[in-house]
Amino acid sequence: MNKERAEKLVAESVTTMTELIMPNETNPLGNLMGGYLMKWMDIAGGICAAKHAGAHVVTASVDHVSFQSPIHLGDVITLNARVTKAFTTSIEIYVEVTASDITGKNARKSNHAYLTFVALDADRQKPIIVPTLRPVSTEEQKLFDGASRRRELRLILSGRIKPSDAKDLKSFFKQMD
Repeated sequence: MNKERAEKLVAESVTTMTELIMPNETNPLGNLMGGYLMKWMDIAGGICAAKHAGAHVVTASVDHVSFQSPIHLGDVITLNARVTKAFTTSIEIYVEVTASDITGKNARKSNHAYLTFVALDADRQKPIIVPTLRPVSTEEQKLFDGASRRRELRLILSGRIKPSDAKDLKSFFKQMD
């Protein structure tokens, strides 16, 4: 039996999380320690992926985490997570972090990363097929279009495919010639 996959919009699973940076989360310089940020990014991304999948998810990978500007004691951070593409059983999530003072002023982008989650069946043992994603805005389409290349790069770096087997990355580099 050939079942058609459900389709969802990015807006259906967008997740926003806010944290106040407290003393026990900072280093001796008064800046947020990266491990706390990575934990919160994983939580926000996981919630977003689970909303899209309609199921429990597990973290499969975290791409390069960019630390663009420090987050200070007393800052408020906002983590915005959104689906960029749904593959067969995995979902790529983009998490962007902004920091501001307690009043919401002096906002700045401080971090971002792509995380991949795999959806699990009700027994939480086997991967399940996830709904496809329909990008609507120009920004959603841009993230969607780049997701296959990012996925291939992750698979190459993890040793799951050979660089010579990459399809989307080959065409990307050919365009640059």
